[in-house]
Amino acid sequence: MINEIVSSINNVLWGQGQILIYLLLFAGFWFSFKLRWIQILQFKYMFTVMKGSTQSDKSGISSFQALCTGLSARVGTGNLAGVAMAISLGGSGAVFWMWVIAMLGMATGFAESVLGQLYKVRDEHKEFRGGPAYYIRSGLNKPWLAVLFSLCLFLGYGLTFSAMQANTIADALNNTFTIPREYSGAVIALLAGSIVVGGMRSIARFAELIVPFMGLAFVGTAIVITLMNIQLLPSMFMDIFSSAFGLNEAGAGALGAAIKNGIQRGLYSNEAGAGSVPHAAAGASPVPNHPVAQGYVQMLGVFLDTMVLCSCTAVVILLSDISISGEMEGIGMTQNAMTSHFGAGGNYFVAAAITLFAFTSVVANYAYAESNLHLFKLDNKAGRLFYTSIYLIMVFWGASATLKEVWGLADMALGLMTLVNIYAIILLTPTVINLTKDFRQKLHSSDKITFSLDDVEIQGETEPGIWSKK
Repeated sequence: MINEIVSSINNVLWGQGQILIYLLLFAGFWFSFKLRWIQILQFKYMFTVMKGSTQSDKSGISSFQALCTGLSARVGTGNLAGVAMAISLGGSGAVFWMWVIAMLGMATGFAESVLGQLYKVRDEHKEFRGGPAYYIRSGLNKPWLAVLFSLCLFLGYGLTFSAMQANTIADALNNTFTIPREYSGAVIALLAGSIVVGGMRSIARFAELIVPFMGLAFVGTAIVITLMNIQLLPSMFMDIFSSAFGLNEAGAGALGAAIKNGIQRGLYSNEAGAGSVPHAAAGASPVPNHPVAQGYVQMLGVFLDTMVLCSCTAVVILLSDISISGEMEGIGMTQNAMTSHFGAGGNYFVAAAITLFAFTSVVANYAYAESNLHLFKLDNKAGRLFYTSIYLIMVFWGASATLKEVWGLADMALGLMTLVNIYAIILLTPTVINLTKDFRQKLHSSDKITFSLDDVEIQGETEPGIWSKK
């Protein structure tokens, strides 16, 4: 019965109704237009703002740590298993639509991260916390909607997403080393528990160490594969574009599948608009000290996740000699593709990569949901112990669950979160625009950019003491 309910909701959100596909496209175009195509015209500044990004203070993590934390949640099964799933169900054209949703999503990710930073709060340890629930409550004065989002977040990032990541790790290790899934689940839960007990700072330090290393290793491998198959590159791109618009032999019947799966898996990978990354953005003490600085940082995260890392997985699969079945496939497809390039060593590489990629997501997912305990006044020992226990149980369960069962729950949670978050950030558009204008003016007229509430008209109220007056 639960599976039927989940399937019915997903059918409305992602299936025949396709509400979220239209909503995400609208949000992407909306913020791209309102922010004057910031992701293209100010593309270079995304990298410039990372100067001095390792600085932090006692209240927040550094901008670099916030980027790595955001990437550690983004860079997971969506990059390795999700891309394979999109290609297996939507063909090579799904890759093009993943690129489209990423370019549009960069503007959406900018907007929600700016809001997460503006409306952040301090928890009982005087550390920054924030996210959609906080800007919904403080910016829109809709506490009931904030609670609804938090419940969806706990269902998604607190429960099912980490279970799904554990499922992919266990699947990869079982395929490669025939390790029983329950053993993998127990080890994943034990290691994750040892990191998350330290809270956001511990998770950020872990992400800062692991994410750059694993990202560079994967990109380097994809470059080697590209050079090995350089003669196939033109035909690969031709196939992507022709399939994306239904111009190949499969015709228009495959067009809808390419669009749907490309956008759905693209969103799942880069999370733009879902309301997850604002939690990492809110935890930072940005340099320069302005909410918009974190918008640029997390916009860069969307670019690196989808335009770089997801494209690497697509190259690995599409330059291989494996066939696309049309049936749902996950990490096994990526493993088979890598094996076709490097033999048995390729299988081991993917198993190691997915273990690292997905494990970092398991850890970061905990931080996102934990940030919302403050909203319910549960950011104390008892509240954290209860939440951590449920989270680790779900990680262990997920390792042995079926692929469709876990992905179905994850899709539903992600869809409901996105529905609430997009509604909120559209209503808060005036605040995003005013903040962005203020930042740009100060960028061109001052050597040191600082934010003051006296300079900008915002919706609602920020927490007292977070942003100083002139």
